[in-house]
Amino acid sequence: MRASKISPLMLALSLLPAIGDDAAAQASLAGKTVTIYVGFGSGGGYDLYARLLARHMPRHLPGTPSMVVSNMPGAASVRAANYVYSVAPSDGTALGIVAQSIGEEQLLGTPGVSYDVTKFNWIGRFAANVEVSYVWHTSPIKTIEDLKTTEASFAGTGPSSSTYPRLLNSIAGMKWKVVLGYNTSSVAHIAMERGEVDGATSSLNALKTTLADWLSKKMIRVIVQYAPTRSPELSDVPAVVEFGKEPEDIGVLRFYANSGLVGRSVMAPPGLPLERVTMLRKAFADTMQDPQFLAEIKKLNLDFEPMMGAGLQSLIESSTKISNAVLARARAARPN
Repeated sequence: MRASKISPLMLALSLLPAIGDDAAAQASLAGKTVTIYVGFGSGGGYDLYARLLARHMPRHLPGTPSMVVSNMPGAASVRAANYVYSVAPSDGTALGIVAQSIGEEQLLGTPGVSYDVTKFNWIGRFAANVEVSYVWHTSPIKTIEDLKTTEASFAGTGPSSSTYPRLLNSIAGMKWKVVLGYNTSSVAHIAMERGEVDGATSSLNALKTTLADWLSKKMIRVIVQYAPTRSPELSDVPAVVEFGKEPEDIGVLRFYANSGLVGRSVMAPPGLPLERVTMLRKAFADTMQDPQFLAEIKKLNLDFEPMMGAGLQSLIESSTKISNAVLARARAARPN
């Protein structure tokens, strides 16, 4: 029997299901493992959000892959950021959660940085992260204005701990004294309790979770928040930007404060195909509305102020657009 001739149109139509199945198979992460690289050790805030994501995001990814957390501390997250940027696979199986300040590190010329923060594919943000300074209740410092007349010592957990005090000393005539050598916030808090220092610095979320008793019993007084604007939770506490009088002063304070808007965010390597970026951003957005995820956020009392991927990408890109004069001031304020 002679075979009937198939028209080109019929042939194309007959291939559509196969093409669709192949595209779906390529989009699926079935049988794969997605790794979240965290720029800090286990047990901290960044790690906590990463493990929370690993428990819930797989349900929203095609193929329901497994998801694991790999801690990669070192150089204030620069090590992990470099790895995600240059080494991790660009196929949707690698994510990163690193310090909110990695954009600053790039602009400030921190040694070892080999990434371009704008070229990461930003997937979404869990929450902004407002850092605050506070004093022990027995300190003579009642408000930050007292630092204009009275010197006070604050526990420093690293070189960056001196940045805001140096800026406020020069811009607003304050008398901050940073005592370095306290390697963790918990050690700094013990020093504060003992009266070795007047105060310390950490995130607002840390105060609300690990130091909730201190807040409720008024054992500490929050005197400043390092944010572009006041948090609704601290409406009576000044934001650091308020102490800038000249445009350049405001610019340099805002430069440092903007990292808090990046907060606890998730990124993927550069070079991902657009469909993979879209897939990851959608899965993240769906996770942020997942009832099981939200229940755990509430149970853990974690900050939750999500931002979706496209908005976060714009925020990151805009934060790198600063004048040379402001950048020079920012570099000068940073301890060597």
